[in-house]
Amino acid sequence: MFLFLSKLIPVFLYPLSLAAILLAGALILRKPEWRKRLLVAGVLLIWIGGNGWVTGALVKSLEWQYLPLARTLAEMPEADAIVILGGGTQPPAYPRTTPEVDDAGDRVIYGAQLYRAGKAPLVLVTGGRLPWSFIPEGAATEMADLMIFMGVPEEAILLEEFSTNTYENAVFTKEMLAPLGINRILLVTSALHMPRSVAIFEKQGFEVIPAPTDFIITQPDEEYPFSQVWPNYLFSIFPSAHNLSQTTLALKEYLGILTYWARGWL
Repeated sequence: MFLFLSKLIPVFLYPLSLAAILLAGALILRKPEWRKRLLVAGVLLIWIGGNGWVTGALVKSLEWQYLPLARTLAEMPEADAIVILGGGTQPPAYPRTTPEVDDAGDRVIYGAQLYRAGKAPLVLVTGGRLPWSFIPEGAATEMADLMIFMGVPEEAILLEEFSTNTYENAVFTKEMLAPLGINRILLVTSALHMPRSVAIFEKQGFEVIPAPTDFIITQPDEEYPFSQVWPNYLFSIFPSAHNLSQTTLALKEYLGILTYWARGWL
């Protein structure tokens, strides 16, 4: 039940969904003063949530907490294992003939690069399937298939196929790696997801070396809204679906941090 509610309830707290509820209320209510208030609130939510400055600040506040420890792959520290969190793949459901990567697919690519650079002798891919999913296999299997395609030996890959959230990622990973005496890990996930992930894995007793990837905000992106070119100001002020989506991702992470903290998971 927690898993279902954790996926459902936040939907009604994100800017687009909440704005839609407010605008629907404005259509239903008869009192003009309340209709006006709800209408203004709904429009403001979309405008603020889709504003480039707001989006950039929210995303950067998470992503830049764990900047890469090195500027090149060769300079990255070594560990006993590379742990890659699921969430960057799509299943081979027709008409797809193979697993594919999505917007967070950099996780799989970066994990394979770290292995091929000799940063750890093992790669653990973690991620199961949601109970209501029609897909028979989870993210771990999809990631393993892609990593083998990228040259990682099958015998170097461990699959954790049962977790359904980041907390379970950490718990089940601990159960698999502890008997092998593995505690020092390179943790690979999207930069936006890294603060919550590090806290959870450290809570399980791991020595975590963050290996963030899939950055949304880079240095040029950070400077863009504040450049002296007037179109950049204009494009940053007006809302866009792209910015609204990124704001939602950042809010999702902050809600996740709050929820996991309340449950004592980090």
